[in-house]
Amino acid sequence: MKLARFLVNGSYHEGSLIAPDVLCDEAGREYSTDAVSFLPPVEPRTMIGLALNYKDHAQELSVALPAEPALFFKPLNTLVGHRGQVIYPQGIQYMHYENELAVVIGRRCRNVAEAEAFEVIRGYTIANELTIRDFVQNFYRPPVKAKGWDTFCPLGPYLVEGEIEDPHKLELRTYINGELRQCGNTQDMLRPIPALIAYITSFMTLEANDIILTGTPKGVSHIYPGDQMRLEIDGLGVLENTVVAEAATTSGEHI
Repeated sequence: MKLARFLVNGSYHEGSLIAPDVLCDEAGREYSTDAVSFLPPVEPRTMIGLALNYKDHAQELSVALPAEPALFFKPLNTLVGHRGQVIYPQGIQYMHYENELAVVIGRRCRNVAEAEAFEVIRGYTIANELTIRDFVQNFYRPPVKAKGWDTFCPLGPYLVEGEIEDPHKLELRTYINGELRQCGNTQDMLRPIPALIAYITSFMTLEANDIILTGTPKGVSHIYPGDQMRLEIDGLGVLENTVVAEAATTSGEHI
């Protein structure tokens, strides 16, 4: 089942995909997917990212593989839905996409054994874990400024439940303005999903709808205002977002 959260004329709805381009809401009303505004498919309490979980990505960045899972928190202000705009901050040098399989937790859990990890998974979705490499160096660790900008985690379009037989056999593809720039497969994860869940829950409790971002393969490249990003993962659909330049602000301005 492919579940979605969306707006229609400003009204909030939850529903499921019942045909390739048709959503059905909680009252049985049907909408074309072109007529709705997608929200992230879940509301997590916590999002945990994983750096360098693909050997080829570490090689393209010329960095050593970590001895343990390199975790970071992705803040919730980064969330934006399918077709939402991603803001390109002023004055930066290198911003890139990261196509990642996102694991959605199904219930509160702690100290989960690897053999039982799939029992606590609700489903999967696509995440674009955007990063500014300007702020990954030196004292910018953990990478809050590199990864924590508003709109820096498009998520969706759907939460896919019960349809993925093996999340470690999914191809990922990223297109920028129609050009294929990134292609990989989740079978190449250095640390598979059960190992990640066991490691994380060994020291912290995960709640229902919390998200684990499982890393990205090689193929990241600079993006610019005006670029159209299209991320695909087998069985999960297509996540599309447009990059827009940050508007100039006045000193002391408040949101």
